[in-house]
Amino acid sequence: MSEPFMPGERRTEDEAGTASAAAAVPPAGGAFSLQDFLDRAARGLRPAPPDFFTLDAYPAVNGDHALSPEWHGEPPKRTPRHAAVLVPVIARPEPSILLTLRSAHLSTHAGQIAFPGGRVDPEDKDEVDAALREAREEVGLDSALVRPLGFLDGYLSRTDFWIVPVVGLVDPGFALTLNPHEVDEAFEVPLSFLMTPGNHERQAREWRGTLRHFYAMPYEGRFIWGATAGMLRNLYERVYGP
Repeated sequence: MSEPFMPGERRTEDEAGTASAAAAVPPAGGAFSLQDFLDRAARGLRPAPPDFFTLDAYPAVNGDHALSPEWHGEPPKRTPRHAAVLVPVIARPEPSILLTLRSAHLSTHAGQIAFPGGRVDPEDKDEVDAALREAREEVGLDSALVRPLGFLDGYLSRTDFWIVPVVGLVDPGFALTLNPHEVDEAFEVPLSFLMTPGNHERQAREWRGTLRHFYAMPYEGRFIWGATAGMLRNLYERVYGP
């Protein structure tokens, strides 16, 4: 839920004169087995969704502003819209995370890599219900194959969304049917890659006259960045971090 990325504007934090925050060190022992993840998730994930955003909580909450000091004094001018995403961890012996490439013809955030998700509708019982519904609508993921494990911290986007990430364990026997109006592609990235802090680049670009800082996780020609990378970084911090 960030502005479209312009490759020509990309630069790393090191190029900007700021040291990278991530050392190329995987979690202790290098273990990324399914059972190891489940044990860590049981200890590290939130058992309940984060409270809805309040102005008093800004700028302590996670969000697009987290790495950009220039934005800390610019809280949202209106109440953010409530959204939820599914962080789908595929229950393989060496787990992976399912991501989507948003359709190129969408009016907003076209061509970006994202989690399945969207607004919490009045008909949704809660954030879990909304995340599972969006995953069904976007990629045809059967909700019966998803076991919710817990929640990450809320994420405030500069496009005025308060996003609640729902971490779910997905049966590897799933089949997908992509909604071509919303998703061009769905693909998996190894959990071991995404949870190794050395792959968490801090980059910057000019956006509306301000130097915006963000996490990026380039993987095999794909550019995972912005809100998606920020939430993945939060997954690392809560589950694998020191």
